[in-house]
Amino acid sequence: MLFFSYFKELVGKEVTVELKNDLAIRGILHSVDQYLNIKLENTRVVDQDKYPHMGIKRPWDKLSVRNCFIRGSVVRYVQLPPDGVDIDILHDATRREARGG
Repeated sequence: MLFFSYFKELVGKEVTVELKNDLAIRGILHSVDQYLNIKLENTRVVDQDKYPHMGIKRPWDKLSVRNCFIRGSVVRYVQLPPDGVDIDILHDATRREARGG
């Protein structure tokens, strides 16, 4: 539950989610649940050249995927914003979890 409570604090901030199939999606974290399923808004693909069907090719194009739901089991990494990492909160939560409380 350590990560779930931490991710709830990041709602409304921009994160990058890298999936197990190497697709990386950046967007605003809308919600997260206890299974670490993630809902992103205002999404865009990090590598537009590798996945051209997922992004904007020309300035007048619209995004093909604006919002997405990502199942927690397909997530490889979640890159957090630098200002979203509070080391003290992580240390305290890690200590509590190690003690079993």
